[in-house]
Amino acid sequence: MIEHVLLDADGVLQFLPGSWLDSLRPYLGERTDVFTDGTWHDDLAALRGETDFFATLAAGLTAGGLPTSVADLRPAVWHSIGLVPQTIALVRELRAAGYGVHLGSNQEQHRAAFMRTVLGYDQVFDVSCYSCDLGVTKPDPAFFTEAAARIGAAPETILFVDDTEANVHGARAAGLAAEHWWLRLGRPDRDLPRLVDLLARHGVRAAGR
Repeated sequence: MIEHVLLDADGVLQFLPGSWLDSLRPYLGERTDVFTDGTWHDDLAALRGETDFFATLAAGLTAGGLPTSVADLRPAVWHSIGLVPQTIALVRELRAAGYGVHLGSNQEQHRAAFMRTVLGYDQVFDVSCYSCDLGVTKPDPAFFTEAAARIGAAPETILFVDDTEANVHGARAAGLAAEHWWLRLGRPDRDLPRLVDLLARHGVRAAGR
């Protein structure tokens, strides 16, 4: 029986208006794609909490001769996350119904800190599992094993929801129930019923639904 729900962040609870590339393009111009391919997407060490992504980002900007600082990029990317009120409301309804509701997200330490404090996720969720704290990233099954340990629950009592299929497979390999669901930008009212239906298939029903 499912007693806990573990939710991904980006694409499920929050989104970046436009895209990562769109948010960076005003600062990096025509070199945006090359820069992100070389620096932005592949720093898994930062997602595991082994390095400081801002230091890596600063080094990449310097090496590329780009007249942009980390301070310039920070508000464009870290501070422009848009919360999805409908999904956050569902989290609160699930908690009111007696379920433990938790966050499971690949994040480097600076973005995780912003989510914890400014977005208030520490108050929204019972347990927050950020990859930079766990030392392992999704879709590695070890991420989910460690998340279950921090939640203090058997894996089979946890239902995980993520917008990336590889992460869903990783969760299932670790013994969790898992479902693939994503939020299409600008369509939360049409997409949320799909999530409610997925939860119901596992016997999970929010208060008032």
